[in-house]
Amino acid sequence: MSAVAAEGVWKYFGDYPALANINLQVEPGACLALLGRNGAGKTTLLRILGGLSRPSRGRVLVFGDEVRNRRSRCRIGVLGHGIGVYEEFSALENLRLFAGLYGLAEPESAARRWLERTGLERAGSSPVREFSRGMRQRLAVARAFIHDPELLLLDEPFTALDDRAIAFLQQLLAETRARGRTVILSTHQLREALELATHAAVIERGRLVFAGERTGQMLSDPGWLYRTYGEG
Repeated sequence: MSAVAAEGVWKYFGDYPALANINLQVEPGACLALLGRNGAGKTTLLRILGGLSRPSRGRVLVFGDEVRNRRSRCRIGVLGHGIGVYEEFSALENLRLFAGLYGLAEPESAARRWLERTGLERAGSSPVREFSRGMRQRLAVARAFIHDPELLLLDEPFTALDDRAIAFLQQLLAETRARGRTVILSTHQLREALELATHAAVIERGRLVFAGERTGQMLSDPGWLYRTYGEG
């Protein structure tokens, strides 16, 4: 059974096909680098894979279940554009809330643990509206990981992070993969993504033009995928 499977997925915005007949399977424990130029459709696909947006046609299954049912949603962690927390709440209140929604037995301790892990423990009582962009992104990381999801969907996760925070996130992703979790990662930092990945996929103008195992050639020359499968 695939961790996530997109079957004949189309997404229209008006008459424009942002995604065209996407068929993609990611196996449990894999780390997929989802690559493509700006506007290729990566964010749209990640939102559909995470159940945040409905496809115009086709379907998405997460561990064999429809993505939009509650069981599937609790198995997914999403980090994307807009961190998805309440601005007027503190960081601690936000994480405690989401830990409870995900059914964690001890939401308070989970929230405090992730504040510490992301270096936000001193700002835990401050409202999110006062946070810098980098602090917001670290809170987004905590929110995505707090319930130890089986499937992680990460859209530009390194945005606004300093070098120390980037190193922490890379280590966190390595630990996550070592526990057999599945990761789909979209970023413009090709080398960093490919170093983490077991597989790669390329979207070009809404179409999946490549999907396969990550190779040594990709690591030594990250731009090779775009030159080979892109349309220029």
